[in-house]
Amino acid sequence: MAIDITTETVIAPTRATHLCPERRRGVRPNVATIYRWMMNGVRGIRLESIVVGGTRCTSVEAMQRFFDTLTSASDAEHSSAVTPPPVGKSRQKTIEAAEHRLARAGI
Repeated sequence: MAIDITTETVIAPTRATHLCPERRRGVRPNVATIYRWMMNGVRGIRLESIVVGGTRCTSVEAMQRFFDTLTSASDAEHSSAVTPPPVGKSRQKTIEAAEHRLARAGI
């Protein structure tokens, strides 16, 4: 969904920080965090934004959608079957070498 300036409350990233709850040590996210959410996203989910007169902005409603989507993704991730922790590169190479040896042995 895109930001609709006729129905949504458009805000600058500085104002968007005030919509976020306090985090570590009672500090709200820095404005750079809001920009990062707009440009790079979190776990593949980006905060919707528009450019207004050269300034990248978001909306109160986009912030809500962003938080809702992150929450849904996190809930789905935690409610699915338990997955093993990611395997490091060196461990993955060892596993692949062992599988290759087993395949050559016909096992």
